[in-house]
Amino acid sequence: MTKTKTKAAETLPLNEILAGDCIDVMNGLPENSVDLIFADPPYNLQLKGELHRPDNSQVDAVTDAWDQFSSFAAYDRFTRDWLAAARRVLKPNGAIWVIGSYHNIFRVGSALQDAGFWILNDVVWRKSNPMPNFRGKRFTNAHETMIWASKEEGAKYTFNYDALKALNEGIQMRSDWVLPICTGHERLKDANGDKAHPTQKPQSLLHRVLVGSTHPGDVVLDPFFGTGTTGAVAKMLGRDFIGIEREAAYREVAAERIAKVRKLDKSALEVSTGKRAEPRVPFGQLVERGMLRPGEQLYSMNSRHKAKVRADGTLVGQDVKGSIHQVGAALEGAPSCNGWTYWCFKRDGKTVPIDVLRQQIRAEMRH
Repeated sequence: MTKTKTKAAETLPLNEILAGDCIDVMNGLPENSVDLIFADPPYNLQLKGELHRPDNSQVDAVTDAWDQFSSFAAYDRFTRDWLAAARRVLKPNGAIWVIGSYHNIFRVGSALQDAGFWILNDVVWRKSNPMPNFRGKRFTNAHETMIWASKEEGAKYTFNYDALKALNEGIQMRSDWVLPICTGHERLKDANGDKAHPTQKPQSLLHRVLVGSTHPGDVVLDPFFGTGTTGAVAKMLGRDFIGIEREAAYREVAAERIAKVRKLDKSALEVSTGKRAEPRVPFGQLVERGMLRPGEQLYSMNSRHKAKVRADGTLVGQDVKGSIHQVGAALEGAPSCNGWTYWCFKRDGKTVPIDVLRQQIRAEMRH
């Protein structure tokens, strides 16, 4: 599914990395203009002193100034401000993913709800190769938490259920994802051979997020862009991105990285879709178009029941009137019934499911 860009989208700085404070930059973007936000905000780790391994070598932990806040109150103010700016630019049916650790994710979750977002899931990213706990005073911290939320309750957010199920070998995708942290060739390094960013997220994580909650052509905003994992995966998958990053060193690494990414061809961007993704076709449309005639007899798939088509797209059978679903359920004495798979009509002596006619209309709608 490829979306036609609106006038608002045409004014967006698509596929650019914007310099500056994320709150100021987001407040300068058009309102209701992005489809998805993936946010990896500072975790406020509150590290006290250096961390060493048993051999006394120092652990390369997050000690950067951007992760340091004077108090929980200061962090909460920052969280409320960036979430308000993010919500303003998000489309009415847009959604947001926020990732964090135990240091911050509970505070962020509360702020999300206070801001008006509607939480859809919390997803646990379980690291298959976590950093070990060196001091032996706590459990090994082997996961991070992502909160997925729509802009508001009742929003028609994107969820590619069947694509994620296909990605998981035909099994429903669960809310615990076992994926490795960045290592080896995926871990970006600076000129000194050190980590270019201490909390670089793996491409596999963003791949799953974007395949599951966006369509090709959607606009994905990352207000804490870092070294550009979101942008790299978005480009590969045919999504447009907007990155915001205040650190020049990170912007440089991200731009170089994304420039090397090749977008997949159109056929590779198609993902599995289920019947829920198909356009809705009212039964009455079959009657309006003469595909079924008022007064025509329909037969249940099990041949036990029959009903007549009425001019308004309802059925009548054995003193029962209503939709194809209601009449089928009543005749079977069942709490519900899928009328599309229950009823058939006859043509040239053959029994044909009415769903064949619905699929004909859907095929026309696609072309």
